[in-house]
Amino acid sequence: MVNAPLNEMPLMKEDDGIVLFYPHVPESAIEEVAKVLRSRWIGQGPKVEQFEDEFERKFAKGGKAISVGSGTDALHLAYILAGIKEGDEVIAPVFTCTATNIPFLYMGVKVVFADIDAHTLNIDVNHVRRLITPKTKAIVCVHYGGLPCDMDELHEIANSYNIPVIEDAAHALGAKYKGRYIGEISPFTMYSFQAIKSLTTGDGGMLVIQDKNLIEKAKRIRWFGIDRSAKQMGVWENDITEIGYKYQMTDISAAIGLASLKEIDNTLQHRKILLSEYCRGLKGISGIRFIGDGYTDREHAAWLCTVIVERRLDFQRKLRENKIESNQVHYRNDRYTVFGGRSDQFPNMDAIEDKYLVLPLHTKMSIDDVRFICSVAKSGW
Repeated sequence: MVNAPLNEMPLMKEDDGIVLFYPHVPESAIEEVAKVLRSRWIGQGPKVEQFEDEFERKFAKGGKAISVGSGTDALHLAYILAGIKEGDEVIAPVFTCTATNIPFLYMGVKVVFADIDAHTLNIDVNHVRRLITPKTKAIVCVHYGGLPCDMDELHEIANSYNIPVIEDAAHALGAKYKGRYIGEISPFTMYSFQAIKSLTTGDGGMLVIQDKNLIEKAKRIRWFGIDRSAKQMGVWENDITEIGYKYQMTDISAAIGLASLKEIDNTLQHRKILLSEYCRGLKGISGIRFIGDGYTDREHAAWLCTVIVERRLDFQRKLRENKIESNQVHYRNDRYTVFGGRSDQFPNMDAIEDKYLVLPLHTKMSIDDVRFICSVAKSGW
């Protein structure tokens, strides 16, 4: 096992040690879902609207939350609402989940990848400035691991060219930039509620939009282009005037989300305590660097703990020997043929491509678990 390539090693079972991810589903969610299953509404119903309202009050004051079936749905919806069309260019990070950029392929939009910032693994603002052209219609940023990007700088660039910033906040529920929640800053902010996110609905997503004039259009597009409220009131004239999609959330998912919202402060606090312990415990260890510390103007959401490690494969094997799971999780998008193949325009990404690694961080872990992982790292590899 120790000599096997890392990509051939099987995932650890739950009883085998410390796993990389573990879904957080409150016990109360089980009963809430049961109530929905006994009710009239199991598809999109009153729970969906309630979840949107409560999410807005918590994380997106001033914006409107539109719940959907996945984070990818929310991104595609944002790109449509932003007016991005076939032939346009959009600047987006090369290092992210492919879900950030796949919708552009649906739309015939050219993705112009930007390099990463070597200290945060977020989008490199200076590279973004150099990539702007007359065809650029939006800047997409991802708050990698839960650490917010340099939002002031990104907005300064966007405002200079009268284009929107679209935030992929799949990692960043509960993150703050200069005292404001991610979700209160840009015209469009997407959240993911996929299985292993800090708040999960099994799968699901949320788009927060600031322009109230786009709310009804957003609701139509997520439901086949149909004005659903008018149809339910019996006054709909049975016409569809724009392309829509089946992107709505269900009441089953919303019930899980509502239960999770009730304890989200405790969930996020637990994760932040674990991340802080990693930061403290990994300091001073030769050959390893913690990503995301030292910032006073932003608050980390603590979804991922990422480190830069010399001889990464050796370190992973050492962790595996101690029943600790690890992985890279996300990859540079230009490695995929669908995006045109590998480019040599990203020196910062090249420099860490074989060195970054994600360590376990979830609510099934304790501080002692983090201390054990750090002690393994201190023993060398």
